[in-house]
Amino acid sequence: MKTQLLNEHQIDEAASLLQAGEAVGMPTETVYGLACDAFQPDAVRKVFAAKGRPADNPLIVHIAALSEWAPLVQSIPPLAMRLAQRFWPGPLTIILPRSERIPAVTAGGLDSVGVRFPAHPIAQAMIRAAGVPLAAPSGNRSGSPSPTTSAHMMADMDGRIPAIVEGGACLCGVESTVLALDDAQTVRILRPGFVTPEQLSEVAENVIVDPAVLAQLDPNAVVRSPGMKYKHYAPKAEVMLVNGDLPHFLKAVQSRCDSGSAVLVFDADTAACEQAGIRAIGYGDTDEERAAQIFARLRELDECGIQQVYVRAPRTDGVGLAVYNRLIRAAGFRILNAD
Repeated sequence: MKTQLLNEHQIDEAASLLQAGEAVGMPTETVYGLACDAFQPDAVRKVFAAKGRPADNPLIVHIAALSEWAPLVQSIPPLAMRLAQRFWPGPLTIILPRSERIPAVTAGGLDSVGVRFPAHPIAQAMIRAAGVPLAAPSGNRSGSPSPTTSAHMMADMDGRIPAIVEGGACLCGVESTVLALDDAQTVRILRPGFVTPEQLSEVAENVIVDPAVLAQLDPNAVVRSPGMKYKHYAPKAEVMLVNGDLPHFLKAVQSRCDSGSAVLVFDADTAACEQAGIRAIGYGDTDEERAAQIFARLRELDECGIQQVYVRAPRTDGVGLAVYNRLIRAAGFRILNAD
């Protein structure tokens, strides 16, 4: 099977495939997703198979109108509605107890489901044309860097799915913020994203960042969100995350780098690294730039044949928290403290 690349004028063709129980690549503002009818268990299984994704890793369900949310969950607490009204459409996923309409396979066997209303106009058009909510994890092979262009997704999925809809480069570049409600005033961030803890605190009285955001879970732990348990986002190269300012970073990595090594650093750092004889690739100077570029740069490392990469760690507040979260998982929690 050769995977077709469809354009925005072929959404009806994509919708027909989705209605027939196929999986289709879908652009969103976060990353490209591998979409299917969330109500069709066999279609969901095709997504798991195409990705090579563990069956206990739940899928996020995407809607195209706020009114489509209520049938998917048992109830919508007032705090959840306030969050949706503030951040939807946008890169926020809200986990609530699922209704009987959501198959167990879609929810990874859990009694809850994460729902989001994406901001990308093509994603919205595909959901409306299909006439059903779409379950859509990131459109990469499980464990590899998420795709932020259709070319990235084609590299992973060509021959595994019938079609990908072209939607340009993703604006955010990292997957959505995922949260659950601990109580009527408290949200718990299970996966950080472009909606930050600081922004959430404008709506919720209490915002908790789950310890699993920055630490490795027990292999037997049950997870409520994608991206919590397994190694994710990793290139073929071995990744080491390095905490420290630029002088300490250079001192730590210089003796470790050889011809098969490179560093992934802030754009402003590349000249100093190259002067030190280290092959350097920049991934942005702001948290937002780093989020938009990180997955593309990790894929670029593999294209260059890099075997070992040292990444200068971003901050762990704002959008930087999302980038740091992706990097520690790409590194398999290998962290070097250079300070």
